[in-house]
Amino acid sequence: MKLNKDTGEIVWRSLKDGGGMYGSAFSSPILTEVAGRRQVIVQTRAELAGVDPESGDKLWSEKIPAFRGMNILTPTVFQDGIFTSSYGGRSFYFNLEEKDETLELSEGWDNKAQGYMSSPVIIDGFAYLHLRNQRFTCINLETGETAWTTKPFGKYWSMAASGDKILALDERGELLLIKANPEEFTLLGTCDVGDNTWAHLAVRGDEVYVRQLRSLTAYRWKQR
Repeated sequence: MKLNKDTGEIVWRSLKDGGGMYGSAFSSPILTEVAGRRQVIVQTRAELAGVDPESGDKLWSEKIPAFRGMNILTPTVFQDGIFTSSYGGRSFYFNLEEKDETLELSEGWDNKAQGYMSSPVIIDGFAYLHLRNQRFTCINLETGETAWTTKPFGKYWSMAASGDKILALDERGELLLIKANPEEFTLLGTCDVGDNTWAHLAVRGDEVYVRQLRSLTAYRWKQR
């Protein structure tokens, strides 16, 4: 839904039928521009859709298969298309183009990788994604081919990227610094920052904020 930030009034509601067991969704909406059209990309339990931010009209949609509608991660825009991955389904890249003032979606490729809760990061045309089987993978977004996949790590990662570096925090409190390298998995370092760290990590300058079950801690990087 769209709200008036000053009054709280609901301006419009869209995608009312979320599908799945309870009809709600886990994924966060993203406001962006794809195929020359400003839109809100939304992944519900049952579908991937684009919504007009002014009117709330659904511009396009695509069914996304997943176990019990467990589409959790937030999709990511790459060029004029959208990358997403589903729990119990597959990973997909969809091309979006405008024809006769109508947006049309078509599948570019799919990949057997199954995402879970962790939203991907995209660096230099490659998606870095933590999977349902707890492994970490790198996928070429141009071709859909898997560049590499690692051993298992934690159940869940929250990730933040800057340049060619990725910070990943798992639910056990292990913080990993990874180099974005499509040739091979390159782990630069790890440190323990607590436990029960399911909240998404936050980065500001040289500080990293980690929320645990009963605390919030700020860490500062030091160059060595």
